[in-house]
Amino acid sequence: MTTSSNHRQADYPIEPSFLNRWSPRAFTGEIISEPDLLTILEAGRWAPSAYNSQPWRFAYALRGTEQWDRIFPILSEFNQGWAKSASALVIFISKTHFTPPGASEAKLSHSHSFDTGAAWGAIAHQAQLLGLQAHGMTGIDFDKATEILSVPEGYRVEAAAAIGRLGDKTQLPDYLQARETPSPRRPLSEITFNGTFTAD
Repeated sequence: MTTSSNHRQADYPIEPSFLNRWSPRAFTGEIISEPDLLTILEAGRWAPSAYNSQPWRFAYALRGTEQWDRIFPILSEFNQGWAKSASALVIFISKTHFTPPGASEAKLSHSHSFDTGAAWGAIAHQAQLLGLQAHGMTGIDFDKATEILSVPEGYRVEAAAAIGRLGDKTQLPDYLQARETPSPRRPLSEITFNGTFTAD
């Protein structure tokens, strides 16, 4: 059994940094450097993928830059309300087709979203290891993202993330302050099945 500094507790012994990673909405608003952000995104580059197809793509912006002003409107109004204090925004895009080894034509990748999710997990973990946190979200305007980022056919906008250093939750509205705490998880026994599967 593993416990963490934020009172989360795992059913089995795991690396504590997995428990220390969570998704806050209160950030300090401080600037981080591009090399610092690229160090976080580098972790995503090394995620596993089917056939090593590496379908993930990361469009990013640092606060206080022209790129931030372009990407920020992609977020929903609700998410803009708190993500305005983040240090960086990342839009996750996946390539939907790949050419398998030995094949001459590209085909639809069944796992492009799954693999890009693996990259997001690595990025969120790396941010936590560097003393930052990352909050993923699908509360974005996908059509606007496709237009602003000139995402062509054959690619899919998956999600966004705000990255920054944990800030004071009192900057948030009262109803969000109450939610500004690491969330629990279902017991492992409820989500694992030995040789079978049972739906909820």
